[in-house]
Amino acid sequence: MKFIVSSTYLLKQLQVLGGVINSSNTLPILDNFLFELEHTKLTVSASDLETTMSSSLDVESDSEGSVAIPARLLLDTLKTFPEQPLTFVVEDNNTIEISSNHGKYALAYADGNEFPKAVALEDPSKTVVTGDILATAISKTIFAAGNDDLRPVMSGVFFQFSTEGLTFVATDAHKLVKYTREDIKANQVAEFIMPKKPLNLLKGILAAKEEDVTIEYNESNAKFTFENSELICRLIDGKYPNYEAVIPKENPNKLVIDRTQFLNSVRRVSIFSNKTTHQIRLKIAGAELNISAEDIDYSNKAEERLTCDYQGDDMQIGFNSRFLTEMLNNLGSDEVQLEMSMPNRAGILTPIDGLDEGEQITMLVMPVMLNS
Repeated sequence: MKFIVSSTYLLKQLQVLGGVINSSNTLPILDNFLFELEHTKLTVSASDLETTMSSSLDVESDSEGSVAIPARLLLDTLKTFPEQPLTFVVEDNNTIEISSNHGKYALAYADGNEFPKAVALEDPSKTVVTGDILATAISKTIFAAGNDDLRPVMSGVFFQFSTEGLTFVATDAHKLVKYTREDIKANQVAEFIMPKKPLNLLKGILAAKEEDVTIEYNESNAKFTFENSELICRLIDGKYPNYEAVIPKENPNKLVIDRTQFLNSVRRVSIFSNKTTHQIRLKIAGAELNISAEDIDYSNKAEERLTCDYQGDDMQIGFNSRFLTEMLNNLGSDEVQLEMSMPNRAGILTPIDGLDEGEQITMLVMPVMLNS
């Protein structure tokens, strides 16, 4: 088995795949990349058993075969090369030899047949989304997903596809984000919960790409196919909580404010808040928003006044500043609207501008009890 490939082209593909490999694996074979060669097509795969990703590369070769090559060693070596062709040759003594312009390097390889096979999806449903839209949907929601191992369903992003549009939801019970696209439709109704790790990989790869991503899914697995790559992952098993039930429908108090100004103010004031509760207080009356925080243990306090556009009753409501900051950071609009009903009911944050046609974002943040 022998092939020739460009060093930077190979490195670029392997760095993406390297994101799949865990730092400590239960099976030693998972510390390797699987190289499968069929003449001029080389398919490289990485897996952590839950997620498997593979990319196809064009190489110069007329042989066939499969080997598993240590990932860390190969990546560290490739990073040091300037652009040049590299020749890979599988030798008889169980090593694979890489020849560059200046030298030769031998790595011990494992048998490619030991590498776990990716799952084949039986009878999948299918939806096609453009890469940049999928990346946006992931980045707008993933930050709100939980990290609680006891509630695995909340540690992923809920995909809800229908003939009316696509909805992506994430929540950790303190905050919730719902991202909807009405300009893309699925041919049938489907729901599944995607784990965070494969989503973070996809987000990084698809950020600026406008080509189509085909999403195929069944009860237990989902497969994303784009360009020359595919990613297959196991879905989180379980039923997602009824998120619509927690979004308050009647919110008579509406506050409209400049997002950047609001964000900077919350950031500054929160420095003075209690380090365990991160509590800030919003006091709204007329066209004035008063943001304050106090850490009684250290006699630290801060207060800022902003002008805003407010319709509703005068009110005081407390929020965890970290959640508010995260949400405001994830919105790209110039102005945002905060809708509230009562100090003990969730506030709803939505962007006023900056959305595409058919795009909607609703962010929900639970209040914290104010100690008067």
